[in-house]
Amino acid sequence: MKKRLRALLLLCVILPLATLLICDAIIDKGAKGKTFYSVQQLHKNRVGIVLGTSSRLIQGGNNPYYTNRIAATIALYKAGKIDMVLVSGDNATKYYNEPDTFKKDLISGGIPEDKIILDPSGLRTLDSMVRAKEVFGLDSVTVISQKFQNERAIFLAQKKGLYAIGYNAKDIEGSQGLKVQIREYFARVKVFIDLLLNTQPLSNGDKIAIP
Repeated sequence: MKKRLRALLLLCVILPLATLLICDAIIDKGAKGKTFYSVQQLHKNRVGIVLGTSSRLIQGGNNPYYTNRIAATIALYKAGKIDMVLVSGDNATKYYNEPDTFKKDLISGGIPEDKIILDPSGLRTLDSMVRAKEVFGLDSVTVISQKFQNERAIFLAQKKGLYAIGYNAKDIEGSQGLKVQIREYFARVKVFIDLLLNTQPLSNGDKIAIP
C-alpha cells in the first residue's frame, strides 16, 4: 500500500513539478546573456518587436505590463537602437485590437506613424516569432516585453531560425506579478509541447516587406 502511495505521489506531484522546473531552466539557459535592462548595453537592430497585451486590467484600471512596454519601446526608439517597431498582438474582434491601441500610444510618445508596422495575427508569442521571420522576412530582432516573456520569445526564435535579443520592460511586483510568474511556468512547458508537435501560427498569409 505504501509503495502504491509513493508511486502515486511521484506521478501526481513530483513529476509535474520536475517538468515545470526543467522547462524553466532550459529556457533560462537558452536566453542567458540575451536580455538587457540598459539601453546602452544593446546593439542596434533595425526592427524591434513589442509583444502585445491588453491596455486595461480585467478588474479595471491601466495594465502596468502594457504601460511599461510602451515606455520601453519609446525609450529604445529614441535611443536609436531600433528604426522600426513591429507591434505584434491580438486582434480578436473589432472591439479588441492590441496592435492598434499600441500604435496610438506609441505615436503619442513620439514615434512617427510610418515607423510602426502592425501584426494583428501575433496571437501568441510563438506566432509573433514565427511570423517575424516567415511573414516579415526578419533575420534579427529586438524583442520588447518583460524579461520572463522575452526569455521565452528568444528561445522560440532560436528554434525557428530567428536571432533575437530582448529589452526588458519594467516588471510588476506583488500579487499581480506573482500570478503572472506562476502562469509563466506553464507557458514554458507549452513551448516544448508546441515544438514537439511543430505547432504553426494560426495565421500566416502573404509576405509583408518592412520598409
